[in-house]
Amino acid sequence: MSGRMGNTMARLLRWLRADDGVAAVEFALVLPIMLMVYVGTLEASTLITMDRKVQSVAGAVGDLVARADEEISSSLMQDYFGAASGIMTPYSSANVLQVVTAIDVADDGTTEVIWTRQYQNGVYSDATPHTVGGTFPLPTEMTNISKGSMVIAAEASYSYTPLLGIVINTPINLYRSSFFMPRFGGDIELN
Repeated sequence: MSGRMGNTMARLLRWLRADDGVAAVEFALVLPIMLMVYVGTLEASTLITMDRKVQSVAGAVGDLVARADEEISSSLMQDYFGAASGIMTPYSSANVLQVVTAIDVADDGTTEVIWTRQYQNGVYSDATPHTVGGTFPLPTEMTNISKGSMVIAAEASYSYTPLLGIVINTPINLYRSSFFMPRFGGDIELN
């Protein structure tokens, strides 16, 4: 009996000291976590890239319009929208909504939309989220420095759908805006 018990104890001790395959088991346990972190990092970095591109679109088109001297034509405005769409490369720019709005800021800080245009999917239109003659919610800082003059507001929005949808699995709405004062002073008319 003691021989059997000693044999069993020896086998048990060998089994407890054995480490053949421990690395494989640990790797199998850690692999799913590592893959989720990798995929999450990939999706997050792509999201950040898209957000920066949306910001660049808003900034570029607004800056180009603010450089106009007293007036800008609709055809030139369409060219600006098209050029700003190229910033989205290598991603599709089809669903990027670009809106440019000229806002008159009165001496008392009230705002009035003078003109507004939008561009999406290659379609140029005056049907924007803003109404001509209506107010525009400018940031307080922008209102304070632009009293008695015009402000060009450029907005860009995009609904980003994650590449793989494993870690981030719902579309994320990206929105950026930029504000510019006309470079040559005065107002910019759209014709």
